[in-house]
Amino acid sequence: AVRRVLLLGEGNFSFAASLCGAAGTHVVATCYESEEEVSGRGRAAESIRRLRERGAEVVFSVDCTKLKDYFLPEKREFDCIYFNFPHCGRKAGVVKNRELLAHFFHSSAEVLTEEGEVHVALCNGQGGTPADQPRREWHNSWQIVAVAAGAGFILSNVHAFKAETIHGYKCTGYRSQDKPFCVEGALNHIFTRSMPLPYFKPMICEIELESRKVSFQVPQVLVDKIDRGFLELNSNHPVRTIKEKLTAELSQAFPLQNIDYCLSLLHQGHLNGVCHSNIFWIILNPEETPSTEEMSNGLANAVLFSHVDFCRDTDKNGWVNVQEGCHISKQYYLRPSLLPYAQAIIQRGAFLPGTHHVLSGPVFRKCLITPYSMPVFHEMLFVCAVNRGTEKSCIQMLVNNIKTSIHSLHQTVSGFKLNINLQEEASFETTELNDFAAFESQLSRIQYFICMEIDASGSCEKGSCVGIIRTAHYELVSSELVVVFASLNLDLLAMLICGIPDWRMLWTSDTRFLRQFPRGKLRLFKSFSLYPPSYVHDVSFWIPDG
Repeated sequence: AVRRVLLLGEGNFSFAASLCGAAGTHVVATCYESEEEVSGRGRAAESIRRLRERGAEVVFSVDCTKLKDYFLPEKREFDCIYFNFPHCGRKAGVVKNRELLAHFFHSSAEVLTEEGEVHVALCNGQGGTPADQPRREWHNSWQIVAVAAGAGFILSNVHAFKAETIHGYKCTGYRSQDKPFCVEGALNHIFTRSMPLPYFKPMICEIELESRKVSFQVPQVLVDKIDRGFLELNSNHPVRTIKEKLTAELSQAFPLQNIDYCLSLLHQGHLNGVCHSNIFWIILNPEETPSTEEMSNGLANAVLFSHVDFCRDTDKNGWVNVQEGCHISKQYYLRPSLLPYAQAIIQRGAFLPGTHHVLSGPVFRKCLITPYSMPVFHEMLFVCAVNRGTEKSCIQMLVNNIKTSIHSLHQTVSGFKLNINLQEEASFETTELNDFAAFESQLSRIQYFICMEIDASGSCEKGSCVGIIRTAHYELVSSELVVVFASLNLDLLAMLICGIPDWRMLWTSDTRFLRQFPRGKLRLFKSFSLYPPSYVHDVSFWIPDG
């Protein structure tokens, strides 16, 4: 396909002429002035002639704030728009130039393809981003990132505008005046479309329980996360890549058996020791056919699970407390951990001593959301039974293999030093626990924390707990066996290895994220939204006397 490029505000058309002729590119070069005004200046006439000879379109008297008025609907789709050194002219201040940029970005949004780019070159300091050196005070800059955001654009890249590398380019001043703009230290800002603000319709999850169809409304915060399939076979998500690499490494040291297929979405009752406020409680309703009105309003947006094998409460030994005469009116909650499922497998006798069983899947926990604290993440749980007295050597062997796997993954991504260490629970301060570790400590006693630290200043959270290890005795299985449980937070691992600064990026629907991770490969994450505007407001309240 031919790439369509639109150039705005050309002074002498020398920049357009330098781009013209590239294979597979059709150039449309424009300027604000009339052809008569431009043709008599400098080398403009020569550049215009070269453009036309090479098949480019040259259009005059184009207002950059009303672009759709100059192109027929079928010719409005541009892959790239260039606007070098925009300016209102004369003594126009920063406010006038911000207004010009604001109208320009809104106009560009009407003629740009969905995955197109907008390139804006500004003199040093004008943009108001950290890339400007020296950086102007915010109020004295053009605030280009905030202005572009108003039209639905994000700054995806910024680099030096090197005029000397552009063959034949000669910068002119405002409306081709003799005094050119100062391009020393100038920056080219590359914008792409931001994702539209999501509006999630209420989602109903339909399941079968005790031969009856029931449904429940998915909590609002989980609507776009309940059924993403990051661990499915056709996924190239970094969380799946880490899971597969860990499994492959450990399978060389231990016989592994995956049992993900039998895991249920809901749990019934209450986990002992877990705070009620950390749970996503669910109330099941008998399934009813949605009304026509509900369908039209989108309230019947549903995820269908053909059958859910509910996991009920377990006692301190891991045995299932089966409650006779269970009714649908009883409360359930979204699974906050895979540990009860491992315990249920042990008590059913479906557990092979000497074999490492692997469970994995998303789990759901209410928490105070921060960049490294998430209400949903993918847990990977290793379970193995060993002879009493040998559990410490088993744990060390397991941790060594996990370390080897993570180190090999990290080496393909970054040159930063990576440290993984095993810390005993007794030496770990309660105040140092992240939300993942704090919740795990509510489930049952922890023997060890698996902590990970990347030695790169400010690159990620240091000393993060990414896994825990606990042991349990199950005398009804065998008085000589001890069961070792090792739980890993795959999402935290992905963030720390790939340098992803916020867990929400892992769950984005933006294709620019997954394109950075080809199937089976991990890379250092490159943000496609630079310097997002942030605002802090102080609020005061006055309470009247009495």
